Order: sequence, then structure tokens, then C-alpha cells
Amino acid sequence: MPDKISIIINLEIVFLLVLLLLFHELLHLIFIPHFIKSEKTYAGLTLFGGFVITEEEISKARYIVITIAPFMIISIIFPLILSVFGLLTTTLKFLIILNAMASSVDMLNMFLIIKQVPKNATLKSNGPDTYWKNAQRNEEYKFNRSL
Repeated sequence: MPDKISIIINLEIVFLLVLLLLFHELLHLIFIPHFIKSEKTYAGLTLFGGFVITEEEISKARYIVITIAPFMIISIIFPLILSVFGLLTTTLKFLIILNAMASSVDMLNMFLIIKQVPKNATLKSNGPDTYWKNAQRNEEYKFNRSL
């Protein structure tokens, strides 16, 4: 019986995880209208992952698209395409499942937006807080991130 533990870190997997994180956040970013010209849109990395935030006003429908784009593209569309061509490897399956798990926060955010924000409202973020405004009724409220 061996009396030692060995841990092997596969640098290829670490590199692929970083690429997945960057690609996931890039997908959020490219669905933000006029993100290249915007002086109110930011992307970055933290100790716990990446983020994309914009202080531009965005319609509810566009906000939902921005939120679910990485999940739909990486965890639904890519696996279908890759499997048709026989390119779905174990490593890619792992990354796809990891993206689906990481997208759970995005999905929760999407469900809260659907539940709490009126149909024709626009949303605007200010740091960690998101506000919605319904111009038809002259209402403005803070979006509540809890159920």
C-alpha cells in the first residue's frame, strides 16, 4: 500500500478552462449592443471568474439574450454540431458540462428578470445593482436578485 499521495495538474486542461472562461464572457460581451463604441461597458477577471457589465440601457428581451447566449451556444449548439461531425471528445464534453454548470447563475438571473421585470421595460446596471424602468407607466424600480 503506497504511503504517499500524488497530484497531477494537466496544464492543457488548465489552459482550456481559461479559454472557456474567456469565450463564455466574450459571448456575453458581443451580444451587448454597440459594445465596441460604448464607454459604459466593461469586461474583466476576478479571483472567482470573469465578468461583463454595461451601464447602457438595454431592453428586457436583449438582456435575456445577453444572459443566455453562452449557455445556448457552448452547451447546446456546439455539442450538436460537434457530435454530427464526430468531434465530441471527452475533454470537450467535460468543458461543455462545466459551462452548463457555470451558466446556472446566468439562468437564475434570467428567470428572475422574466419574473420581476415588466414586458416593455428597459434595464440598466449600476455596479452590482440593476434597475428597470417602464416608460409607459413612468415607473422605476431596483431589480431584486432573490426569489
